Amino acid sequence: MQGIATDAFTGRLALEKVEENLFRGTCHPGAPLRAFGGQVAAQSLIAAGATVTPDRLVHSLHGYFIRPGRTDRPIVYQVDRTRDGGSFTTRRVVAVQDGETIFSLSASFQRPEGSPEHQAEMPTVAGPESPAAAWDTEDGDGVLSIFGSALEVRYVGDPGRGLPSTGQGPRQQMWVRVRDPLPDSALLHACALTYISDVRLAVTADLPHRSEPGVPLVASLDHAVWFHRPFRADAWLLFDMESPNYASSRGLTRGQFFNRTGELVASVVQEVLIRR
Repeated sequence: MQGIATDAFTGRLALEKVEENLFRGTCHPGAPLRAFGGQVAAQSLIAAGATVTPDRLVHSLHGYFIRPGRTDRPIVYQVDRTRDGGSFTTRRVVAVQDGETIFSLSASFQRPEGSPEHQAEMPTVAGPESPAAAWDTEDGDGVLSIFGSALEVRYVGDPGRGLPSTGQGPRQQMWVRVRDPLPDSALLHACALTYISDVRLAVTADLPHRSEPGVPLVASLDHAVWFHRPFRADAWLLFDMESPNYASSRGLTRGQFFNRTGELVASVVQEVLIRR
């Protein structure tokens, strides 16, 4: 994928191929002058996928945020072709900026195969067209200003307070999709979901602590995504999030993505650092 900064969502994921296994890109901010972590992870997956045959689909990724990335410098993605097996392919990606590693990613790809299935049930919620699910311009987390041109979001309930706990910690839900139609590329849709999965997940851990003095400073520590079934990121997905633990300034958050028909398409877990 050539080119870097465009208004289309695909421009946020585009990389320049420098040479074999080496790619370059830039990121927009998630915080002032800090590259958005979800975009760094998504671009890392784009780089990994560019070295994998199309018959292998990504089924999981695990990433560590090591240093904050800057938005005024390019990021170089170095891909290690760790293994090409009979059914699975493994890639490791290191994102480097100014000579220092800012992010590392391991991703695994699988040749699709049939098997019996089961899944968790989708929560019963109002659809994204319902008046009960609204785009809130005063969400307090800058989602509209940072992501509004790329994503459509409909919150379920008050995004500032979350939803009643079911015994697993603070909760929130949102319907989300990419605004622009995306090409029919399973890798691109997986990268789009990776980007989306970092938009509101970290905030879940801070929902019950917003009355504490000081401004919360939030940074992702690690991030993992499992892709279960085919999906489209430009169609509405329900992102169901909860945070079962917060201690030592670290919050554990997890989420599930469901499509409109109730299929569980992806799961995500993230640990975040929250300091005031």
